[in-house]
Formats: sequence, structure tokens, C-alpha cells
Amino acid sequence: MKNLPHNSSTIISFSSLQYNFLHKFAFLQNKMMKSLFILLLLISFHTKAQFHTSLSRSEIGVMIGGTSYIGDLNQFTPYRNVHLAGGLIYRYNIHSRLSFRANLLYGKLSGDDAKAKESVLRNRNLNFHSTIFELGAGLEFNYFPFQLGHKRYRGTAYLLAEIAVFRMNPKTNYNGSEIELQPLGTEGQGTSLNSKKPYKLTQISIPIGVGVKLSLGKRVGINFEIGIRKTFTDYIDDVKSGDYIDPALLAAETSPTTVALSNRSGSLYGQRGNPSNKDWYLFGGMMITFQLGRPTVCYNQ
Repeated sequence: MKNLPHNSSTIISFSSLQYNFLHKFAFLQNKMMKSLFILLLLISFHTKAQFHTSLSRSEIGVMIGGTSYIGDLNQFTPYRNVHLAGGLIYRYNIHSRLSFRANLLYGKLSGDDAKAKESVLRNRNLNFHSTIFELGAGLEFNYFPFQLGHKRYRGTAYLLAEIAVFRMNPKTNYNGSEIELQPLGTEGQGTSLNSKKPYKLTQISIPIGVGVKLSLGKRVGINFEIGIRKTFTDYIDDVKSGDYIDPALLAAETSPTTVALSNRSGSLYGQRGNPSNKDWYLFGGMMITFQLGRPTVCYNQ
């Protein structure tokens, strides 16, 4: 019994220490829970900041540049007779290396033998001009990761591959008037002199190009691009056949205008066109695009 006060004091002292420890532990636990809650909020906010909507992945913009043509009336100089062109572009960024793209292009193509260096071509004396409406869609492949507004992924080179539908309408000037060439059948299309029907004004092309993208700010970008269009027609310039048709035979089935525009050289000798090669056309220029949604931190790599 003499040791009772000492044991009681020990128990009380131990209980006090245990209370203090539990109190401190509860305090620390509360602080840790608050810190964990704040951390979870930050993680949640960060995750939301990386989420992409269809608008944040989308861009719309304008195209401006020039168009030119390669064919029977301009075989060797791709950048001769460049005409002002423009259009609209929509881009959907699938991820930082790949984008879907659609574009609407308006331009003009022309060729004129009077500007040729070779005398045999100047003597042929053919010419044409045509407006071009092109609707294309395809993919852009970025060489480096790219995203508008990203501090690290500010620029990249890219490759373009598309399929397009375009509308042409070759014309020429004759006796002070602008004449549509396709209805005339200048190579005897649609007559007994040629097995071919009149060519279609709506055609398919395959645009292939290279370019550079640069980010100008959080939601604005600029592109510089050059692309060539492979077509499946030889009539952008209304010239395909290698031989001239006898004007007397042609006059029996067509109009005097058709006969006059079929052969403007005044001779049946020489070659009218090259039937072994299809026509091509080019577009080169720049594009300004604007992101439709708010910018985000980065794409999922």
C-alpha cells in the first residue's frame, strides 16, 4: 500500500503522455488530411487542364497564295503564270503528331504558247485560262510534336496527303470574246472523228505537300506550304491529242469556231499535245489559323 501513491502517479503521468501523444497525432492526422485534400484538388485541376474537347483540338483559318499549272502548254516551268489564290481551312488535331484537315481553295490556271521560248511552241499558238474550285480533305503528319500555345512545341515541319474534288472550265479569248472550250470539242470529242466523249469539268486530284507550322500565340498559328496536285485528266488546258484533226472533216460535224480553235497554227504539221502525260497544278502560300477552344497544357503523347 505504501507504493500506491507512486503507482498512481506513474499511471497518471503515463495517461497524460498518452493523451498528449494522441492529441498531437490527431492534430498531425488532421493536417495531413487537409494537405491530402488540397493535393487531390490540385491533381483534379491538373487533370482537367489536360483534357481536350473537340473545340480545343479544332482550328479554322484562311489560306492565301498562288496557283500554277503544268501541262501541254507549260511543260517545264512550274512557277510560270502564277495567279493569286485563296481559301478556307479547317484542322482537327488528333494528337501532337497527326491532324485531320479539310480545305476549300479557289484559284486560276493558265498557259500561253506566246510566252514559250521554243519557236515550235509559239507557232502552235494555243492558250487557255481556267478557274479552279477545289475541295480537299486528308492528313497532316508533323515531324515534331506541335501544339498551338505550347511553350515547348512551338513549331514543326509537316507532310500533307489529301484527296480532292476540283472544278475546272478551260476558256480562251477569240475575236474579242471569252469562249468555253469544253462544249466545242476541239479534238473532235463527241463526233465520229474521236472515240472520246466530251471530258468532264469535275475531276479528282491528289494533293501532296510539305510545310512548316509556327505558333504565334496561345490560340493563333501560321503555316507556310507548297503542294502539287496530281490529276487524272489531260484536259485542264483542253489539249491532249498528239495530232490535229483535218479541218474539213471537223467542219462537217462541228462549228466554224471549233475548227478555228482546234488548230491555231495554220498548219496540219507538228504536234498538238502529249497524250502520254496528265496535267498537274500547284498551290503555294501561307495560312493563318485560330483555335476554336481554350488552349490546354499539352497533348497526350
